[in-house]
Amino acid sequence: MSAPASGSTSLPEPGAAAALLRATVPVLASLDLDESAAFYADRLGFAIALRTADYLIAARDGCELHFWLCGERRIAENTSCYLRGDVRALHAEFTRRSLASEAPVERAWGMRELYVIDPHGNLLKFGEPREPSPDHRHDSTLP
Repeated sequence: MSAPASGSTSLPEPGAAAALLRATVPVLASLDLDESAAFYADRLGFAIALRTADYLIAARDGCELHFWLCGERRIAENTSCYLRGDVRALHAEFTRRSLASEAPVERAWGMRELYVIDPHGNLLKFGEPREPSPDHRHDSTLP
């Protein structure tokens, strides 16, 4: 069986075993689950799917982000996750939702990316494939 193209979601060839993994779900640290729920719902358009005393699940467009209650900010500040989507449309939506963020950037490694840092320091990288630039010295640096 040939390997699918990068980013491909092709079906297995006839006779091949079905995929056992169906999704990845980041579990991020939250210093205050109520604050996280409000930020992800109000600023990023997620729906709150579950809220308990020490756990939160936010969902949007078939994607989930999970949060665990954490007392150490340094953990959240050293955590990130990558979400694939239409970064220009997301940036426009987030702006309408009063979230201040830099415009998406073009990366030499073939991605257009948008960065959002949540109230506790988790870095969300929103990305979509694009044509790599021939001279990646013109790409801006990571946040």
